[in-house]
Amino acid sequence: MRVKDVTIDASELERTLKKAPSDIQKQIQKSLLKTAQFGTQVILDRTEAGVGYKGKFKDYSPAYAKFRTKKGRQLTPDLNFSGRMLGSIKQKNESRNVAKIYFGRAEEAKKAASNDKLRPFFGFNSIEKDRLRRFFNKDFK
Repeated sequence: MRVKDVTIDASELERTLKKAPSDIQKQIQKSLLKTAQFGTQVILDRTEAGVGYKGKFKDYSPAYAKFRTKKGRQLTPDLNFSGRMLGSIKQKNESRNVAKIYFGRAEEAKKAASNDKLRPFFGFNSIEKDRLRRFFNKDFK
C-alpha cells in the first residue's frame, strides 16, 4: 500500500493567527463595555434600595424629609428625586483596556459628587468588584 503525499497550505492558518490579536482586542472591548453596563446596574439597584457601596445610606435630614413628603416622594434615601442624576449615568470604553462609568451631564455629575460625600454610592465594594471580574471573565470566554 502506498501512502499519498499530503500537502498542507498554511497560508489560511497564518492569516487567522495574524487576525487573532485584533479579534481578541475587539472582544476585550465588548466585554469591558458590557461589564461597565452591568456595573451601572449594580449601582442603580443598590442605590434604589437605599444602600451604598459602604453600607446603608444615612437618613435624610428632618427638613429634607419634610420637603420630600410635601412633594410626594418616599423617605427611603435612594438619591432619586427627579431621576435625572441617576438617569444620566453612562458607560464608554475609555481606552484599549479601560471602560468608564460616568455622568453624561455636568450638572448631574455635580449633584452626584455632593451626594457621594454624605451617601457614598458611586463605586464598588470588594464583593461587587469580584462580581464584576466574574462577569467580565464569563462574557470574554
